[in-house]
Amino acid sequence: MTVTTFPELELDESLLQALQEKGYTRPTAIQAGAIPAALEGRDVLGSAPTGTGKTAAYLLPALQHLLDFPRKKSGPPRILILAPTRELAMQVADQAREIAKHTHLDIATITGGVAFMNHAEVFNENQDIVVATTGRLLQYIKEENFDCLAVETLVLDEADRMLDMGFVQDIETIAAETRWRKQTLLFSATLEGKAIKDFAERILNEPIEIEADPARRERKKIQQWYYRADHIKHKTALLINLMKQPEVTRAVVFVRKRERVHELCSWLREAGINTSYLEGGLVQTKRNEAIKRVVEGRVNILVATDIAARGIDIDDVSHVFNFDMPVTADTYLHRIGRTGRAGKKGIAISLVEAHDNILLGRISRYIKEPLKPRTIDELRPTTRAPNKKLKGKPTKKVLEKRKQPKEKEKAEEKPRAKERHRDTKNIGKRRKPSAAKTDNAE
Repeated sequence: MTVTTFPELELDESLLQALQEKGYTRPTAIQAGAIPAALEGRDVLGSAPTGTGKTAAYLLPALQHLLDFPRKKSGPPRILILAPTRELAMQVADQAREIAKHTHLDIATITGGVAFMNHAEVFNENQDIVVATTGRLLQYIKEENFDCLAVETLVLDEADRMLDMGFVQDIETIAAETRWRKQTLLFSATLEGKAIKDFAERILNEPIEIEADPARRERKKIQQWYYRADHIKHKTALLINLMKQPEVTRAVVFVRKRERVHELCSWLREAGINTSYLEGGLVQTKRNEAIKRVVEGRVNILVATDIAARGIDIDDVSHVFNFDMPVTADTYLHRIGRTGRAGKKGIAISLVEAHDNILLGRISRYIKEPLKPRTIDELRPTTRAPNKKLKGKPTKKVLEKRKQPKEKEKAEEKPRAKERHRDTKNIGKRRKPSAAKTDNAE
């Protein structure tokens, strides 16, 4: 049976009330697939991009489990949620508090960038759910400050990101420490690739696999197109022109490296555009302030690297700009998922230089639809787009050069007889009889 409403999931009235207050009326594809399986106690391997309700897909069954099986006296955490970044951990905890606000359940966070004293309440007071980043949690486990014995459900959010960031060993150590758990829920933007499948096989026990196609229904809410740029100055001029359009009410601009973050912010300020920025070197307080400035509307542009922006959830983002094209199609999906969230429409615009053409093709193949080109009359590119037909066809000279080494290789392949000095030293010389042999003959 296909689930079309939240009451059909037989959730507690307190949870349904909170969902109604948040404006959630119908479960998304990942929620309709994952929640019933998780409520049955099954391990879940779920695939869903950001912005498709993935967080509620694991929070609702976790909260329902705590309400169905209340403990007689309070104790250490029963639900442990691991997230790749501090920002995502804090957002998950905030969402959990919103959904659980009509219950007695307690939710806490453990992340890096926060002093031990600020986490003391997590250890001194009793908590039902803890949302944590792997590094800091593992430190507390090793110091025996965090009790894993009571953990009944382990949730891994954005598992593919955690693998990319090199947290495999940390997660497996935490999984081993929580080996008495009854359930594991793993969510990833994509299940493609051997790494994520091998990892899931080690962590999960006979999981039910739910793949909510990112693509069709959710991506239709996001219009995607690109502008060709001749060089970095042309690309910056395009971005400034686009940002000054009235429909750009709140935007996230993605770049590849932290150095480019500061360069771009400087160029935008010169053009009269105020920005906030996120990059990996920022301390936690400055990260929080950067996001707060955008959320409160003090600035409407956030410039960020992929690592810094993973997991950030800012409402009402009208546009995502790819100032630098992402290296992988998976990262492209993560980026554009910052807009068109919670059923709203969004726009994703990529600025493409000639060397980005291969990446553009890779992304189009991955999402199974071409990105449409657009131009601005006064900023038309002066260079021509790379010709796909000519691409990859070698010239006559190149072909001739390729043949030469092959012929040389064939000549070298012929077996050569080993030449010894003793076999060659007397060639061409007549051998003379020795004096001793002459005497004996006489």
